[in-house]
Amino acid sequence: YLDWLSEKRDWPISRQLWWGHQIPIWYCRTASRQEIEAAFAGRQDVAWRRDESSGQWLICAQEEDLPEDAVPGHRLVREQDVLDTWFSSALWPHSTLGWPEQTAELQYYYPTSTLITSRDIITLWVARMVLTGLFNVGDVPFREVYIHPKILDGYGEGMSKSKGNGVDPLDVMEKFGADSLRFGLAYLTTETQDIRMPVDFECPHCGALVPQTRANRVLPRVRCGQCRQHFATQWAEKPQDRALPRGPVVSDRFEVARNFCNKLWNASRFALLNLEGYTPGPVADAELEVEDCWILSRLATVTRQVTEALDGYRFADAARTLYAFSWDEFCSFYVEMLKPRLQHPARRPPAQRLLAHTLDNLLRLLHPIIPFLTEDVWQRLARSAPQRGLPEPQPAAESIMIAPWPTSDTRREDAAIEARFASFQQVLRAVREIRSRQNLAPQRTIRFSVRCPAAVADQLRPMEPYFRSMAKAEAVGWGPDVQPPAWAATATAADMEVFVDLAGLMDKQAEIRRKQKELEKLDTLISSKQKKLANERFLQRAPRAVVERERQSLQTLQHQRSLMAETLRRLQGSA
Repeated sequence: YLDWLSEKRDWPISRQLWWGHQIPIWYCRTASRQEIEAAFAGRQDVAWRRDESSGQWLICAQEEDLPEDAVPGHRLVREQDVLDTWFSSALWPHSTLGWPEQTAELQYYYPTSTLITSRDIITLWVARMVLTGLFNVGDVPFREVYIHPKILDGYGEGMSKSKGNGVDPLDVMEKFGADSLRFGLAYLTTETQDIRMPVDFECPHCGALVPQTRANRVLPRVRCGQCRQHFATQWAEKPQDRALPRGPVVSDRFEVARNFCNKLWNASRFALLNLEGYTPGPVADAELEVEDCWILSRLATVTRQVTEALDGYRFADAARTLYAFSWDEFCSFYVEMLKPRLQHPARRPPAQRLLAHTLDNLLRLLHPIIPFLTEDVWQRLARSAPQRGLPEPQPAAESIMIAPWPTSDTRREDAAIEARFASFQQVLRAVREIRSRQNLAPQRTIRFSVRCPAAVADQLRPMEPYFRSMAKAEAVGWGPDVQPPAWAATATAADMEVFVDLAGLMDKQAEIRRKQKELEKLDTLISSKQKKLANERFLQRAPRAVVERERQSLQTLQHQRSLMAETLRRLQGSA
């Protein structure tokens, strides 16, 4: 890196701009050396030398501006150019801390820890800060540089005020909320890919979204295609345009974040309602039920993963891990599994303590990305459960902002129980999907069986009570030898095939048509994978891990196709 910097060409640091740091140099054509030396005798902050090509004196003052008559009988003229903006910016890490004086602030804060910036100014700013820091202070100005992606509009152009294609954060906060803005950006911000964010005007009259185009994004007013009324844009200057209501500029890329925040809020409300009568107390391992062991294992795993992601500046990984855990595991499964226990007087207290502990840790993990909602819920949780935690309850911090970051309890991580629940979730989703597809009434008990490896069957048998309580479904068979009923709807999940007995209830022809469409989709995917793996250029240029991943994906698709084809043949044979 330093060798690369040393090979850079000389950089002219003066610019002819109307603003900037004035260059502290004055010119004097008429004075002699003796007059210059007499005028600045004893001044340690002034230096001078003669420019041999022009014959004039160049005088530099460090501490203060020099008056025109600083050399008696002669006139000083100040340099009109200013310093290049990036030269001034390159001095920022140490000049703001009192340099060249060896201040306490400079010694404490320099070098800083992390610089966050975009890749398009690595040479303009980052490299030059390194150069000036090494030259002036003797050390680099920061230890790590986080290069973040850029947000582009729907056409792949960088957002800018001059183009009029930028999203106003205030508009996004007004429509989606501040937490949704923060979580949405974190969720989208991958390590290397720029973010494409299609932009819309929101009609202030009817709320319809009007796609922003290269043509209308610079107009002072835009007409809504739905209500046919005009609204003003940021370019409105004429009184007749400014009199119109302004159409905010938003993007639907924040919908996912808003929906997630709403889900978290609703789950938190449910938890708080069910913490009525909460009493703090220890929870022994012997009191933990299977769903408690699972959620504690997942919480430990997720805490470790999120901490590692944030430490490595992988904000999208952190946000997506928290999204999946919060929505798919805490809200959709653990809270649902707790409901029967929360209604049982003897089982309610430990269930409440586990619920308070899990919500507490989840809020702390989410707080850096969703600060406002998590603080609000934290304050409400403090009123319901001021002391909480495992194995012994502890007083909660007054504010989540000063609460300690969760630590991963590796003793709780249990790969076996996580694998069991992963299979359970897949089967439960399959059963629910069949019920929805066949329009079966929620209150009607259905019978199902699962063809799966023997080891998976052993994992799932203890989960039968949860299928009854969460899906109104009765398991009648598990294992590799399970045969489907004559009248069955099926769904595949990883290496499992789920059969729901629908004798007398199934629209057989509709099911055959659905299976045929699914088979066609699988054939298309398999054909695409086969062509890719037959491409010699791909095999030669792609990393070995990528090629192997494609091969494994093809094998999985082919296995799913064989299961689907068997199901279709069975249905067609009984039709």
